[in-house]
Amino acid sequence: MITAAAAGVASVVAAPAAGAAQSDGSGRPARAGTWTTSWATAQTSPTAADTVAAAGLTDGVATATLRLSAGGRVRLRYGNAFGAVPVLVGPVRAAGRAVTFAGRRQAWLAAGASLTSDPVDGLYVPEASALTVETRLPGPTGPLSFHRNTHASHTVDGVRTTSVFLLTGVEVTGAHGPVVAVLGDSLAEGVGTPDDADLRWPDQLARRLPGSAVANLGVSGNRLLLDDDRFGPGGQARFDRDVLSLPGLRTVLVQLGVNDLQQPPGLTDASLVLDGYRQLVLRARSAGLRIVGATITPFEGWIRWTPELDEVRRRINHTVRTGRLFDGVADFDTALRDPTRPSRLLPAFDSGDGLHPDPSGHAALAAAVDRRHLL
Repeated sequence: MITAAAAGVASVVAAPAAGAAQSDGSGRPARAGTWTTSWATAQTSPTAADTVAAAGLTDGVATATLRLSAGGRVRLRYGNAFGAVPVLVGPVRAAGRAVTFAGRRQAWLAAGASLTSDPVDGLYVPEASALTVETRLPGPTGPLSFHRNTHASHTVDGVRTTSVFLLTGVEVTGAHGPVVAVLGDSLAEGVGTPDDADLRWPDQLARRLPGSAVANLGVSGNRLLLDDDRFGPGGQARFDRDVLSLPGLRTVLVQLGVNDLQQPPGLTDASLVLDGYRQLVLRARSAGLRIVGATITPFEGWIRWTPELDEVRRRINHTVRTGRLFDGVADFDTALRDPTRPSRLLPAFDSGDGLHPDPSGHAALAAAVDRRHLL
């Protein structure tokens, strides 16, 4: 392994004293140095259409600009969930400062594994700030695990992309509000909002809750039950890797189900989706987490909507609201539906396709999450 030479000096931002009080996200005092996830993304495997990720990089540089939720000291997390070979990572810079792994500027990220950096020396970030991370991959890497569309601008070798490669998390020490993971689909990922606007509903939720740490694990097209070559493992299959691996987590909010209904083969048995929810509830509670469930939003006007599927959606939502499945409910259906025609989005919230809300609809979703359910 080649260790890179030290890079140029950047301005130092003073970090809190070692004994400074931190929080575990619940509002209770925690040990100094408690780490929580401030930004996160869920990975999928590239398809042939994902040319950069499928081909991999050789001496390439991937730069990601990430909107954080909580602030504090910083360390980075990389993942190679779908990789077949180890990948050499580094040198890496965060906010212009050198990032190390066990004191070294480079480290091997094993196939199927994750890699966590040392705390970045001298770097302390405010909450809701943007952090730029520059990762050199000497390669050849082979196909790269990645998140296809973050609805934000990044670069690979100077060329704009909305994808993030290998980087899966930014962890911080300063959360003093709820610490939440959102296990979601395209609504959480941000479809219906403009790129680089940070108007996804998890972003807007974080702004409603100062000091909170919100990990957005939304994947467009993702289902609760079934896997897909393009849209990745379903919520049940990725729960342990994407959710339970997060440090300092207190609550998981599940926003999945509409794709189980509308993507072929569409489910017409509400009990299958409800049983899938129950399994996530058991696994979350076994890990000591609270779990909040979101009702499924209307989608009349979407290309695969039918009255039969809408009836299945209504049956699922009725049980979620009244069946005491979850520790709390975020009633996204009520937040977005047209009261005069409950099978569709309120026109003022519709981004134009009948399924995805616009930024004002995303704001309504964030407002539908009760802070008391997150603690």
